[in-house]
Amino acid sequence: MPRDIIPSLIQKIATQAYATFKHFGAAAIVDNNVFLDNQAKLTTLVTEIRAADLKITPPKSKGSMPSVHNPPVTYMHICETDAFSMGVFLLKRGASIPLHDHPGMNGVLKVLYGKVNIRCFDKLDKPPDAETEPVFDPPLMPFQKDALRRSVLKTTGEYTEDSGPCILSPVNDNLHQIDAVEGPAAFLDILAPPYDPDDGRDCHYFKVLQPVSKSVDRNSEQTVEGETWLLEVPQPADFWCGGEPYPGPEASV
Repeated sequence: MPRDIIPSLIQKIATQAYATFKHFGAAAIVDNNVFLDNQAKLTTLVTEIRAADLKITPPKSKGSMPSVHNPPVTYMHICETDAFSMGVFLLKRGASIPLHDHPGMNGVLKVLYGKVNIRCFDKLDKPPDAETEPVFDPPLMPFQKDALRRSVLKTTGEYTEDSGPCILSPVNDNLHQIDAVEGPAAFLDILAPPYDPDDGRDCHYFKVLQPVSKSVDRNSEQTVEGETWLLEVPQPADFWCGGEPYPGPEASV
């Protein structure tokens, strides 16, 4: 086969992502093994990707801190279909993508350079009520109580280019915060299906609250291990995402 028609690694990833997620809802119900097999193939391909494959060069220095004039995070768009979106996020030194959710979505995150710390949370099904809601200082305003969410911190860890991808699902590790550690960082990001506010997939931001007293379920008199409380908040004022051109090989489906 002539070398010029050999698909690039990012094209292979795009093709496999489409195969994995094009019938995600139906596949998960009809034959979960098919979905899991495709997801494993996608994970294997994503594990291999490096910054050089996308013609992305890590900064030669640790880079500057985010400022009021420059976005702390920028995004390189690679491709998008009705089944998934794919691109690269670049974080400046000290930058953070605040805690946010991916309602009804799957995600695959692979660090290309640098180091990031990722904290992942799961929402708990049981909503807060007068029996279980803890005490906060300062107390919540009445209108804030509707924005309060019970959750559990599932995982926290550091990822580099030598790490495998971070995987999230509509149920597990769906909320996460990403912090650049020790310098700038970049990661490949696949979301399936893409964000779509008109279809109920909008991004929501959250703040971790520290209760003065622990939450107790009075029916069982036991605390929930790892339980924490999240307050839905507007997009933080110090976070915004700019755009920049993607320099790597094209990928389409």
